[in-house]
Amino acid sequence: MRRQHPGRTLIEALSRRRFLTGAAAVGLTFAGLPKGAKAQEEPKVNFYNWDTYIGETTLEDFKEVSGIDVSMSLFADNDELFARFKEGNPGFDVIVPTNDYCERLILAGLLQKLDHSKIPNFSNVAPAFRDAAFDPGREYSMPYMWGTMGIGYRKSAVDGVPSSWSAVLESDAHAGRIALLSESRTMLGMAAKYLGYSMNTTDPAEIKAAEELLIRQKPNVKVFAEDNGQDLLLSGEVDLTVEWNGDILQIMAEDPDVSYVVPDEGSLLWQDTLCIPKDAPHPDNAHAFINYILAPEPGAAIADYIQYATANQAARELLGPEYNDNPAIFPTDETIARCEPQIYLGEDAQRLYEEAWTRVMAG
Repeated sequence: MRRQHPGRTLIEALSRRRFLTGAAAVGLTFAGLPKGAKAQEEPKVNFYNWDTYIGETTLEDFKEVSGIDVSMSLFADNDELFARFKEGNPGFDVIVPTNDYCERLILAGLLQKLDHSKIPNFSNVAPAFRDAAFDPGREYSMPYMWGTMGIGYRKSAVDGVPSSWSAVLESDAHAGRIALLSESRTMLGMAAKYLGYSMNTTDPAEIKAAEELLIRQKPNVKVFAEDNGQDLLLSGEVDLTVEWNGDILQIMAEDPDVSYVVPDEGSLLWQDTLCIPKDAPHPDNAHAFINYILAPEPGAAIADYIQYATANQAARELLGPEYNDNPAIFPTDETIARCEPQIYLGEDAQRLYEEAWTRVMAG
């Protein structure tokens, strides 16, 4: 369920009715929608997305200005996303993989090249995100949101800020009150980072050490959560959870006893992307939907609602200091320096991680 967030500066300043009636004035006349597209394709987009990762009215607003209906399905993690497409596209038009899985999908031939002439709002993207090592020239992906992974925690339940990964990976102080993330590569990477290795290690001995650390900690772990650690924290079922920063920020708006920290050892610096999978049934409509998300007002409404860092500079300029100056959304240079992007390491290394994860789950 998407959550209400009180006090949003953009939402207060720009009502949905005003946004829709002013769509033409702000360039939402669908320059990215080819002439005759709706005649060639049924007016539909099948969207495969993370939970709580779109604006409160984005899909409805897009339909109102375009006539295209968006049907959204949810996935829990990148492993699930990739597995869904290994045997071919089951019918989706737009998907949201994280950077390393975007590269993995590209190399597996599971994405189609984007037609940049149909996405003129790419010009709104901040210069730092207009190219990417995992997708040179942005041939297959558009940037969506970016951020960190860290520890969400209940302040009243901990003794000070849990500023080390040891709080969730090597401590019994909160036995049975810890949620870890159920994503193999990411969680093993965090364990490796805590042990002083790169989270992109391909050394079998280092991956084994990360595996053994997680197995030793399992008796203290309540659950390996499928992207719902924030809900467990909000409901009081756990005291600490490993989660994406924006997911914790969403519940911080509801409960002042919740906070977020990037551990001192460093963490993951991630970027999520908008892609069109191979054999998408509605590729023209998919381009139009991506172009819409990259427009200033829709992009700002999404970022303001989900509380993640947008790569859309034009959208960011519409938001106030509560958003732009929040270090939990936009980490400091010092925090970024302690973090690493997760890199696709090839199928052999991926297999090492998946085999290690199987043993963690069985151990």
